[in-house]
Amino acid sequence: MQIKKYKYYIPVLIIMSTGMLAACSGSSAKKENDSPQTANVKTAKSDNITLTEAQMKNVGIEIGPITQKNLDAVIKANGQLAVPPQNRADVSILSGGVISRISVLEGQQVNRGQVLATISNQDLIKIQQDYLAAKSNFTYIQAEFNRQRQLQDAGAGTGKSFQSAQATYNAELSRIKAFESQLRQLSINPGHINSGNIVSGFPVVSPITGTVGKISANTGAFVQPGTSIMEVVDNSKIHCDLTVFEKDLMQVKLGQKVNFQLTNQGDMMITGKINGINKSFENESKGVIVHAEIDNRQHKNLIPGMYVTALISIGSHPVPAVPVEAVVRSGGRQYIYIVTGEEAQSGKTSYSFKKAEVTTGVMELGYIEIKPMNSLPANAKAALKGAFYLESKAEGGSDDD
Repeated sequence: MQIKKYKYYIPVLIIMSTGMLAACSGSSAKKENDSPQTANVKTAKSDNITLTEAQMKNVGIEIGPITQKNLDAVIKANGQLAVPPQNRADVSILSGGVISRISVLEGQQVNRGQVLATISNQDLIKIQQDYLAAKSNFTYIQAEFNRQRQLQDAGAGTGKSFQSAQATYNAELSRIKAFESQLRQLSINPGHINSGNIVSGFPVVSPITGTVGKISANTGAFVQPGTSIMEVVDNSKIHCDLTVFEKDLMQVKLGQKVNFQLTNQGDMMITGKINGINKSFENESKGVIVHAEIDNRQHKNLIPGMYVTALISIGSHPVPAVPVEAVVRSGGRQYIYIVTGEEAQSGKTSYSFKKAEVTTGVMELGYIEIKPMNSLPANAKAALKGAFYLESKAEGGSDDD
């Protein structure tokens, strides 16, 4: 009896289980069918964006034609600020000695001939003594030479005596001139020594007008002859040394305008022009040094060694251009937004926009050259301002209506 009972119940259970599985499968299938549609609705990006004039005004969108602008084609180069060799001086000494005084500080402005330091040297005393002795002895030699010349002119003297006096006179005169030259090189006036004022030190003077750079010696230090104790730099003739590579070299000419951007100075901009092109490559870089003078009428604090990025203008030509802010970047690409339609309804005008991929070229005076990847309609208009808002809306970042 029990067995018969189960015969009736088992088929019923199987049918019920089958129905439940079918219902679950249907529900799952329905969810699976709905998921892609739901995801597509959430992630789909609008290809066309429509805004009314009021909305455009609120977010600062302005439209206008893509115009032809005369923009300079440029070559980009990197370099450093420098000064000509004649505007940088190493202050060195001709005779060794002990530094008794340093009269200037680093960064101080000095004039040519100004005393920078004083060197004490005991050998200097001997030079002055020898000079004064030669001057004293020369008085007798000169008198003897004049006497022999008078005798020679009168026919009373001998030619041999006159020639001997003349040789002695010339030799002693040369010796005195050598002493005077040596004293002048040490910045000592020989006339001052003639008065009997013997000094034990000599001044070190600035060879140029400029700013004192690094001082590499201290008071009391002994310095050898030829040792540089400081440098003086005149930045009034500062220029820029740029490295231009072989592929661009033929386009660079004397007199071309250059815009410099100081890399580490908040992108400060200065201008100049090419005034020299080297005729040899630098090492193995296949780059040539190009010199550019700088227009520094605003007296900006330019220092040799500052790094710059330069744009060398090689000529202007008309190109399609838009304001720099009309170009937006997304996913490593560049786009502008083109007006694809204009519609008036109920007294309100609305505009439709669609983005077009472009590449960019020369940038100057707030405009940038564009090269559309696909041809644009004739007389196409674009969003010249506020393109970033359109990009945000296209990416789903704004729901403003």
